[in-house]
Amino acid sequence: MNASHPVGLLDTNILIDLGRLPNGVLPRDAEISAITLGELAVGVHAVRGSSPAAAFERASRTLVLQEVESRFDPIPYGASHARMFGAIAAAVFAVGRKPRGRSLDLMIAATAAAEGLPLYTLNPADFAGLESLVEVIGVERIRD
Repeated sequence: MNASHPVGLLDTNILIDLGRLPNGVLPRDAEISAITLGELAVGVHAVRGSSPAAAFERASRTLVLQEVESRFDPIPYGASHARMFGAIAAAVFAVGRKPRGRSLDLMIAATAAAEGLPLYTLNPADFAGLESLVEVIGVERIRD
């Protein structure tokens, strides 16, 4: 548990690498966005080919999706989140970046902002420029 944040929203990459994170870096009560389930589902279908390696990767991604579905009740993406997404996109434009191609990450950030939750991620740089709208907490993986 992170003592300063008993509740927080987890970015998709946190869930993918959950087994490679140090103990105690995540909030006691972790939440996810419905957008994260979509990202994980896309990841399963993004694996191409029929080689044994592709089959293994597809199965691994399916297991992550199923585990997340069984452990979390996602926050639905609604009107308040969509309105916040507009503000998030404006903040990204204001720092000279483009939100296109990063929409899912920014929708997750919008969910965190609209819910008043800090966002835990392995890639805090993806959310540069959003500091006034959402607290982004960078988490590091355990080094191999």
